[in-house]
Amino acid sequence: MKNIWKSFTVSAALVGMLALTACGGGGGTTTGGQAAGGTAEKAASGGTGFPKRSVTLLVPHAAGGGTDSTARALAKAAEKHLGKPIVVVNKPGGGGAIGMTEGAKSNPDGYMVTMATVELTTLPHMNLSQVTYKDFKPIAQINFDPAAITVRADAPYKNVKEFLDYAKANPGKVKMGNSGVGSIWHLAAAAVEKAAGVTFNHVPFDGGKPAVMALMGGHIDAVPVSPAEVKAQVEAGKLKTLAIIDAQPSEALPGVKTLEEETGIKATYVGPWRGVVVPKDTPDDVVKVLTDAFMKGAEEEEFKTYMKKNGLGLVVKDSEGFKKLIEDSHESFGKLIPELGLKK
Repeated sequence: MKNIWKSFTVSAALVGMLALTACGGGGGTTTGGQAAGGTAEKAASGGTGFPKRSVTLLVPHAAGGGTDSTARALAKAAEKHLGKPIVVVNKPGGGGAIGMTEGAKSNPDGYMVTMATVELTTLPHMNLSQVTYKDFKPIAQINFDPAAITVRADAPYKNVKEFLDYAKANPGKVKMGNSGVGSIWHLAAAAVEKAAGVTFNHVPFDGGKPAVMALMGGHIDAVPVSPAEVKAQVEAGKLKTLAIIDAQPSEALPGVKTLEEETGIKATYVGPWRGVVVPKDTPDDVVKVLTDAFMKGAEEEEFKTYMKKNGLGLVVKDSEGFKKLIEDSHESFGKLIPELGLKK
């Protein structure tokens, strides 16, 4: 009888050990009822086992700027869905070329993702970067900001048609500020110039903010910057935005119509976009996990509130949608930049 009981006890212990192993136990720690490395974690990662550690989000611009703050807000929202921390690292320089080059050459295992910006599709056409969109796989688009043609509140133009009529009648007289030669806002002004058949006097500044300050000081006549960069001054009654260069108006500047609505003129939609990419050889199953996490993060209320509060355009697209945007952007700038004589 004792032998039978002993045999039963050993068998029960073995069954318990096998059950513990099957559940991912065997010495593992549990947080919130989930075994470390267990089936729940694998389910969250789409069954790939990725990620097993923290992921780095490389930002190719300086800390404190719009791209950096957007990346940090996104990382905080997305890591809830990724199941691991997302650590933001800044690598500024070369208008974004240095950071995006490092991102493209990183190990294609999904543990380093890059916050790509529109410069990925402008710098190569100016021979300022050897890295192109073909060096990456898109994960998700997060943002697009249209150009907002803005003048001082006391400017004589009642609408954008009057502004463009004046520019057409006075070639080169309208001083149009931008954020630097070859910058996105220089290209936006050039796109309007081309579509409307006018000629601006392009005045470069070291960024969009200095250009806006120059406008307020009466040193230039207009700027084509993002709604976020003029929102506060427009609301304070110091500036007025005449038109949005996009398919639809901007929520950041309610009541302002698009250029096409106002005039029938359809300019190329030139503006900064942001999104997450990984090296081109990253496995598709890892891309799927990252896409799911970042897209869900972009839909978090906290992140949407951040974007709205800061006047940033929340445009979320999956890897395929983002891929099309990048390809179209590359093609568009490939035509516009040589026309401006900006190719070095």
